[in-house]
Amino acid sequence: MKALSDPTRLTMVASLWKADAPICICDFTAALGLGQPTISHHMARLREAGLVESEKRGIWVYYRLREKLDPPTRKLLAQLLA
Repeated sequence: MKALSDPTRLTMVASLWKADAPICICDFTAALGLGQPTISHHMARLREAGLVESEKRGIWVYYRLREKLDPPTRKLLAQLLA
């Protein structure tokens, strides 16, 4: 829950929740008007919380919600993002 207490991280999780494919960190920097180091910091917090996973493609990192979120976490996210 602490990882989702920041409005920016909650916005990022909402974007990932709605996305059909992984989202590039460059898309978050453009959409949120924040620098890449700030976005990376927020994503690191979400990764530590077990909410997101990443993959590197060339110079960019792409993020998605963790595929194996436990049911209570998935239910909580659905309620928060509804």
